[in-house]
Amino acid sequence: MNQVTPLATLLDDLGSGKQRATELLESCFTQIDLRDNASAQVYTRRFDQSARAEAEAADHLRTAGLSGGQLAGLPIALKVLFDVAGEVTHAGSRGWQDPATGDALIVSRLRREGAVITGHTNMTEFAYSGLGLNPHYGTPENPLAPGRIPGGSSSGAAVAVALGMAAGAIGTDTGGSVRIPAAFCGLTGFKPSQSRVPRDGTFPLSDSLDSIGPIAPTVDCCARLDAVLTGRSFRPIRPVSLKGLRFVVPTDYMLDDLDNTVATAFTRSLDTLRNAGATIIEAPAPVLAAIPELMEGGGFTAAESYFVHRHSLEKHGELYDPRVSSRIQRGASISAADYLELCRRRQARKQQADQWLQDYDGLLAPTVPVVPPTFEELLADEDYARLNLLILRTPTVANMLDLCAISLPNHRAEELPSGLMLVGRNGTDDALLRLAQAIERAL
Repeated sequence: MNQVTPLATLLDDLGSGKQRATELLESCFTQIDLRDNASAQVYTRRFDQSARAEAEAADHLRTAGLSGGQLAGLPIALKVLFDVAGEVTHAGSRGWQDPATGDALIVSRLRREGAVITGHTNMTEFAYSGLGLNPHYGTPENPLAPGRIPGGSSSGAAVAVALGMAAGAIGTDTGGSVRIPAAFCGLTGFKPSQSRVPRDGTFPLSDSLDSIGPIAPTVDCCARLDAVLTGRSFRPIRPVSLKGLRFVVPTDYMLDDLDNTVATAFTRSLDTLRNAGATIIEAPAPVLAAIPELMEGGGFTAAESYFVHRHSLEKHGELYDPRVSSRIQRGASISAADYLELCRRRQARKQQADQWLQDYDGLLAPTVPVVPPTFEELLADEDYARLNLLILRTPTVANMLDLCAISLPNHRAEELPSGLMLVGRNGTDDALLRLAQAIERAL
């Protein structure tokens, strides 16, 4: 398997007999054997026995002329906060030891459609950072830029796909945790409207903001995985033209503090879309000015993660990454009244954003305002905190306002990786995927 082979190509090869599911899986395991080590793990747990059984079953069904499902034989990786029966859903921590008693709903759906579940991938502890660092299992290097971070919190999921350790991966996105590592690793990452994919059996960070989405080579790949995650049959994306479409680029907040590489790639992408017939409107977005107030004191993430972890912190808080536990602890100072007021203000901002976006086909912005930082840039706690907030700033908009969003790679081979983010109104996910594929082709 090439490192970023589209799912459609792999399915065609499997269907024609050009490749067997067992061979495809072993190629992924070979890549893991070559690259994973104790100091920087991509996978925290491989499911060798069950994955090989699933691959063999896919091959037997094809040999018998039977359908094995929409993803039959495709090796898919899971962020380690999705329950898999008999495995520990430790969410990147050392403090959780009890195995799950059943599969998360999305895992059941993947298996029902023939996916071969390769294993659990590394992540920021409890998904509480956009950088991807993990002191317990190590942090894999960026596959496109050695010495730099992969992005997070779904770090291992993105690296696994980029290095051919899986055909696709499923992560979660609370403030960009699918889109950030996708952008940093040269992949496509899709954050759906929150209610689109059920979160049963998923270790929560923030019930208000968590979404489940795929990381994969292309928009079509993400759409195929999204269909399974949502319990639907995949329908090929209907091609659309960019001519006459109207995209808004906010001139405030989302374009602040861009580094030169990201700014150059973003400007180039906008020029490409204009040349394809799209209209790009640069305009202020009043609703964005309210985003910082919704994040004061840690906002929803601090309040809701503290609810989840308050007893565990008392029992074994010393096992937590200090950079994570300190952020969770901020939730202790958020009162019930403060939290309810936060909910009220967010609802008003969601309505304001939906009304504002009605005039456009989508919003465009850089996925992340900077290229992947080096590991050395994050050694000091103050630099870690500053860069984490900067990297989360732009993608968090879609979570806070409950919008759907997708990140597309838009860098050239000689450039450090960056992403172009397309954001759509809540519930317009299918339309967003159609537009994203049109943009992908133009780029």
